[in-house]
Amino acid sequence: MRYLVTGGAGFIGSAVIRHLIGETDHQVCNLDKLTYAGTLTSLTEVAEYPRYRFVQGDICDRAQIDGLLEEFRPDRILHLAAESHVDRSIDSAADFIQTNLVGTYTLLEAALAHWRSRGEPGDFRFQHISTDEVFGSLGAEGLFTETTSYKPNSPYSASKAGSDHLVRAWGKTFGLPVVTTNCSNNYGPHQFPEKLIPLMIINALEGKPLPVYGSGANVRDWLFVTDHAEALVRVSERAEPGSTYNVGGNEERSNLDVVKAICAAVDASGEGAASDAASLITFVEDRPGHDARYAIDASKIAAELGWKPSVSFEDGLARTVEWYLARRDWWEPIRQGTYQGQRLGSKAAG
Repeated sequence: MRYLVTGGAGFIGSAVIRHLIGETDHQVCNLDKLTYAGTLTSLTEVAEYPRYRFVQGDICDRAQIDGLLEEFRPDRILHLAAESHVDRSIDSAADFIQTNLVGTYTLLEAALAHWRSRGEPGDFRFQHISTDEVFGSLGAEGLFTETTSYKPNSPYSASKAGSDHLVRAWGKTFGLPVVTTNCSNNYGPHQFPEKLIPLMIINALEGKPLPVYGSGANVRDWLFVTDHAEALVRVSERAEPGSTYNVGGNEERSNLDVVKAICAAVDASGEGAASDAASLITFVEDRPGHDARYAIDASKIAAELGWKPSVSFEDGLARTVEWYLARRDWWEPIRQGTYQGQRLGSKAAG
């Protein structure tokens, strides 16, 4: 099949493309605007494959999208292009509204026209990749399911919730064969340094403070990115139109426990700037609207599609720390360029 992946130079998108090229025979076109968090260095290992091509473009540009769909004629659209950092959405929501809402609308309209022009093939899929943050915050008990009510609490999660609703509406109203997945927190190699795990690894290596919001008690379910990539391709190949799936790692950890585990791993490597990386932990003022807990019930995708996560948090974190230790050539240019290492994506910090 022919896959169009939007946002393929991002963290999850690049993992999906590496999986598609390395583990399947599908053809892949990567459409990415190459904003601050997108880098083609995450795709170096597949860049020369004849089944892969890259197109720089904006999902808000309808004319470009129409031309690409007419020329490439995808059987699958995996829509991952999005602004995704909550801190940045708090500082300035405009880019999130434009990309996540207007961009998704534009892509849906183009995909609908493309699907109709091909005679409405039943095996076409528009697959929208979203987040568990659209469901809001959990208490100490319970799990998000595919039928959990939407209660987004940040500009980022609100923009993703809106895009989820647009995708559903285009499926219900126009018959476009759509599928949506909502994932828990991803981590692994190639993740942009502003996210929690890579930020803490790199700061520990450099002897910089490890800023933790509030008391660090916020809980997240952690999903290794290659597991997520495999799940997304499984969904693209087997899911029925109109279906939704939660994708989680079944690995709940508090933010503080995650940071402490990173510190122990960096200490064990002997490459940290401090002999005791945990001494660098600094508690900072909590983020506005910070959700207390996310946790995914991924039983539906296991029962219907046979997917389960294969990488434990301990193994995944060890592999992630090892990768950042070995790949300074990947993250140092990013730290020295567009992103200067601030915890918050604020104008003051920037």
